Parts: sequence; C-alpha cells; structure tokens
Amino acid sequence: MKYRQLGQTGLKVSVIGVGTWQLGGEWGKPYTQQETDAILDQARESGINLIDTAECYGDHTSESLIGGYLARGRREDWIVATKFGHHFHENFTRSQEWSPEQVLSQLEASLKVLRTDYVDIYQFHSGTDEVFDQDALWTMLDKQVQAGKIRHLGTSIGSNDNLHQVEASTRIGSKVIQVVYNRLDRLPEERVFPSCEEQQLGVLARVPLASGYLSGKYKPGAVFPDNDVRHRHEAEQTRLKLEEVERIRTQEIPAGMDMSAWALAWCLKHPAVTAVIPGCKSPEQVIANAAAAAYVGDGHPQTWQEA
Repeated sequence: MKYRQLGQTGLKVSVIGVGTWQLGGEWGKPYTQQETDAILDQARESGINLIDTAECYGDHTSESLIGGYLARGRREDWIVATKFGHHFHENFTRSQEWSPEQVLSQLEASLKVLRTDYVDIYQFHSGTDEVFDQDALWTMLDKQVQAGKIRHLGTSIGSNDNLHQVEASTRIGSKVIQVVYNRLDRLPEERVFPSCEEQQLGVLARVPLASGYLSGKYKPGAVFPDNDVRHRHEAEQTRLKLEEVERIRTQEIPAGMDMSAWALAWCLKHPAVTAVIPGCKSPEQVIANAAAAAYVGDGHPQTWQEA
C-alpha cells in the first residue's frame, strides 16, 4: 500500500480507501456484521486505513456496521470519514436536514453508532450553496472541532463543478474536498482541482470506478437488475457509458492490466488527488482495489511505463 498526506490535516491516508455506500443496502443486498467484518479485516490486511461512510447510507446503517467492527479492535488505526445533511427513509429517499441543531443531532447519532468519541473527517454532504452559506452551521461545527468530536471538516460537493463551495474551504475551515472523479467524468480537472491545489486541500475521489462501469465486468448491452442502483440510470446514458468503456478497454489500457486497477490508478495520477474511495462488496474486491496501489508513486504520480 502507498500513503499520502491528506492536504493540511496531518493525516497520512492510504491511497486506496473503502467506500461503504453499499453497506446501506441500496446496491442489491443487505450486509451482515460478519460480512462487514470480513471486508474491513481484508482492508486492514491490505494496508488500507481510510473508511468513508455517511449518516444516510441507510438510516445510519453503514455507520452502525462500521461501528460494530471498530468496537472489536484499535480505533486509532483507522481514519473514519462520515457526512451530514440528510436523513434516509425506507423507500430509498432522503430528506434534507441542514440546520445547526439538526446537524449536531446527526453528529451525536453518528458518534453513537460508530462507537467512537470522534470522527476524523466530518463532511458537508452534497448540499446547496444556500444551506452551505450558513455561518451559524460552520460556527457550530468549529465548536465541535474544538471539543474534539471532529478532527477535521470536509466538503463532499454534489456538483463536480461547484467552485463556490470549494473556494470557501479555507474560510470555513474545511480541509478536504470529496468529489466524483473518474475516467468517464473529468470535469473537476477544469476548475475544482486547481482551487484544491491552490488551497492545499486533500482530495478524495469518490465513484472512481464510475459506479462499476469501469470495473471491467460489463459489456455494451448489459442490463442491471431492478434492485441495483444502476437500474435507475437513464437508459441512453447507460448505453453510451458502456460503449465508451469498451473503447477505453481496447485503446487505453495496457495489455494484461486489470481494468479496475487501471481505473483507480488513473485517478491517482492527477496531482490534486490524495486517495480514491471505491466501494467494496467483498474481501475479494478489497484485494483487487488494493492492487492498484502498485501502479502509484509515493510522491509525484508515475507514468504507466515507470510503474
């Protein structure tokens, strides 16, 4: 495994993290504590130390499973990032909860189910600029940082081109930006990444496998089952993505290289990106994701030839 400094947080994170949206039950199956433990045990054995979750991956479901795991071992070995701003409902919808009072309540609930006294990174989660621009919200969160319940604040931007929230980072004390970034979606390169580099922000690239499209498993014409979140994607966009993936497979990936490892390492070649946080449905997927670190330099990104 390789590690990088996460902006100015002082945290040294593995370049491959564990995304845990799937633990909330929206990706086709519910997860047991035993299954979660096996995934995180493998992550630890692979040298991964970064877990990303959210209060609305289920109704604190993902956090609760992670908390069950953390209660078994050394909390200090893990960098846990979670988020705030929503409440999950049983029909896979989410309501918005952005007032300082609501967010404080969410934080306390997250700490309780994570079975920890603090979160390493607490992230504003895909909210509008209007709710972002609440001085009272950031004042309350700063007090929680001072109280030791939050080590560092972050912003998970909903739009890949939300420069307003990124540029405000230094002012509000947010040290980490989370953004969708992958070979199929390069928009952050235009404005978001330059601002992150200027402010020396840590960057977590979510959806680095483009919701699995870049995993190498799906060919043009693939159909996703009704209980898979990708079934909700617009049909024409799915068709175009699968066709582009096939082009990438045949024209860009070096011979003999696994597509998912290539896709993760591709994200990490950008100098603004600190780590990627792919979802992991099994210990085997953790191993496959961790293998991408072999193609990543410790300092400046390497070319494929150098790797």
